[in-house]
Amino acid sequence: LPAWLGRAADPESVALTLSPSALPGEEETPTAAPHGRADPTGERFRRGRLIHALLQHLPEHPAAERRALAERFLARPGHGLTEADRTATLEEVLRLLEHPALVAAFGPGSLAEAPIAGMVNGQRLAGQVDRMLITPERVMILDYKTNRPPPSEAKDVPTLYLRQMAAYRALLRQIFPGREVQCWLVWTWSARAMELPQAALDRHEPSY
Repeated sequence: LPAWLGRAADPESVALTLSPSALPGEEETPTAAPHGRADPTGERFRRGRLIHALLQHLPEHPAAERRALAERFLARPGHGLTEADRTATLEEVLRLLEHPALVAAFGPGSLAEAPIAGMVNGQRLAGQVDRMLITPERVMILDYKTNRPPPSEAKDVPTLYLRQMAAYRALLRQIFPGREVQCWLVWTWSARAMELPQAALDRHEPSY
C-alpha cells in the first residue's frame, strides 16, 4: 500500500511566507473561517484537511486505483468519519479529480505542493501552490479552499483570496515570462472549481 495511507493528513498550508493576511492594507477575514462560529467543533476544517490530502496524493496513482485507495484512507478510525461522511467525501474528491477543466492539472507531469519564491515590487514572497501544471503555453495553479458554502461567483470571492492568488500570479509571471497564468480556486465543500478572471486579479496586484 502507498506509504501516505498510514500518515495523518498534513495541516492545510499557509499561502505565503508574507501571507495574504499579512499583505499591507488587507484586513478582511474569509467567510466560514476554520474553528469560527460556523464550525465551532472544527469538523469542517478536519474534513477539508482530509480532502486536501486526497487531492494531493491520489493523482500519483492510476485512475482505476483511486477509489479503493481513498476508501481505505477515509476508513481509518482516527479520522472519525461516519459511513455517510466517508461516502460524501469520497464522491466529492473523485468529482474534483475528474472535472473536465482540472484533469490535466491532476494528471501526469503536474506538481503537488509546489514551492515558489521571488521578488515582487521589492518585497520577497515565498509560498507553496497546492497544485500546478506547467506547459509551454501556460501555467495553471489550483488552491484548495474549504469554505461552506462557497461563493457562487468570482465577484463574491473574499478579497483575501484574490490578493493571495494575484501574488502567486505575479511570482509565476516572473518565473515563466510570456506564459499565461491561470488561477483556480477549488471549493471542496461543493466539489466546484472556479477560475479567477484576470481582471479581478489585476485589481489586486501586490503593491507595497
